[in-house]
Amino acid sequence: MARSSGPRVVAELGRPETPGETAARKAASSAAYRGSQTFRNLIAAMLVTVAIVLVIVFLVPRGTLPERPAVDPIPLAAEASDVFGREVLAPVIPDSWQTDDAWRVNAASVGGTGNAQAWTIVYVPDETTFLRLSQGFDVDEGWARSTLNGASPASTIEIDGITWDVFDIRNPSSAGNISYAIGTQAGPDYVLLYGSSSAKTTAQLAGELSDQIRDIQEAS
Repeated sequence: MARSSGPRVVAELGRPETPGETAARKAASSAAYRGSQTFRNLIAAMLVTVAIVLVIVFLVPRGTLPERPAVDPIPLAAEASDVFGREVLAPVIPDSWQTDDAWRVNAASVGGTGNAQAWTIVYVPDETTFLRLSQGFDVDEGWARSTLNGASPASTIEIDGITWDVFDIRNPSSAGNISYAIGTQAGPDYVLLYGSSSAKTTAQLAGELSDQIRDIQEAS
């Protein structure tokens, strides 16, 4: 028996569908198909991306970063003292301070600061602050002002018999995150303690420098 080629009868309508309804049905079917293909393609792309990431993760060699070697400023200060013909400051940090990696030394060297050479030790008293000890060679308070971006002394403080200038740091963000600084003349040199550490922490380090500073003052 020959199959009828007449219009498709829609059960919901109880009649043959019109040409417009046929076109709409085919358009909806095509849109649904394209949507399903797009979704499948998206899922496939995501799976490929995840696979690539996993390959990179497993193939790239990993390991713990090497620990930064400890810096011992004492022998470095002795070498600098011989080279520059003067006593170079390097306080011995008490063992009681050095708990949980406190008072770590990140650097110790002589470098140019403005028109002067300066010996600098960078301390990290705790996880969130830093404190620099700088000894400017053959300079005065003017060198400290330049180092502190123009900050000038506003008062003085005495620590273990040594009088220190207290600098007025009005804008720490423009001064390299330096929020506190004190300095004192030590013979021909000027000693500056500055950083983001508190006044109390800075005073602790200043106290450990007292004997060395007195030696320089008495020898000059």
